[in-house]
Amino acid sequence: MIKEMNNKIKKIDMWDIALIKLGVALFVLFVITIWPAAMTWVHSVNPWYFLVAFIIVIIRPFYKFYLK
Repeated sequence: MIKEMNNKIKKIDMWDIALIKLGVALFVLFVITIWPAAMTWVHSVNPWYFLVAFIIVIIRPFYKFYLK
């Protein structure tokens, strides 16, 4: 099963990864648009929390791509 997943992942190129990320961002926008409680939560959270979460999430890929 892991070999199958590795073979499938090898078929994905940079454009596919970019489109996946764009699709996830658009889906999140869709959810917060149709669900008023989610929109209220997003507006009530301090924006700096989102920036800190972004930095935490991006540290490993940034390190592997640029520094390793």
